[in-house]
Amino acid sequence: MRATKGLPVDGGRHAEGTHRAGGGPPEDEALPAGAGALAGEGAPVSGQDTVAEVVRQWRAVYPGLDTGPMEIIGRINRCAALLQQAEDAPLGRAGLTRPEFDLLGALRRTGRELTPGELARETFSSGAAVTKRLKQLTAHGLVERRGDPRDRRVARVRLTDAGRDMVDGVMPAQLAYESAVLSGLDGPALGELAPLLAELLGRLEGRLGAPRT
Repeated sequence: MRATKGLPVDGGRHAEGTHRAGGGPPEDEALPAGAGALAGEGAPVSGQDTVAEVVRQWRAVYPGLDTGPMEIIGRINRCAALLQQAEDAPLGRAGLTRPEFDLLGALRRTGRELTPGELARETFSSGAAVTKRLKQLTAHGLVERRGDPRDRRVARVRLTDAGRDMVDGVMPAQLAYESAVLSGLDGPALGELAPLLAELLGRLEGRLGAPRT
C-alpha cells in the first residue's frame, strides 16, 4: 500500500498541465504539518494561481478567446491534482489508499454485507478494481468474504472487527485533516462552495453517468 506523498508548497509550476485532469506537481516535496499549503499558507494570493498564469498566456496569444470555462474547470482540476498529490495523511499513516478506505467506508456506513457488485456501485469503481482492492483488504484482515447460502455464485463481503475498528479510528482523523485543508476559507465561502459543487456534480452525473475508476 502507498505511503502519503508530498505536496509542493508553491502550488507547482507546470502551467501546461493545469487544465488537464490528473496533472500534478512533483512528488518529492513534503507536505507541511497541518496541510498549511493546502489551507493557504505560502500559497499564491487570489488571482495569482497557476491557472491565472495559463489564462494570461492564452489571452496573449489568442485574443478574444473565452477562457471562462478554463478558469473554473482548470481550477477544479488543479485542486483535485494537488489533493491527490497530498493524498490523505491519516489514511497514509494507516497504510490505506483512498479507494481502499472507500470500500471499508461503504461497508461501515451501509451497516450490512455487500456483494462486490454493490461495492462497485457504492464506490463508483469497476468490478476489476474492487476485486483487486478486496484482495488487499482481505490479506490485511480488514474484510472477509463468504458465499451466499442461497446462491454459491455470489460472494458477500463484510468488515471484520479489525476493519470496523480501523474505519472508526481513521474517520475522525480524516475529517479533521480535511477541515485543515479547507481552513483558509471562511464560513460564508464554504457555505457557497458546497451547494455550487453539488449542483455541478449533479449535472455531470446526470449527463455523463457516474464514472468508474
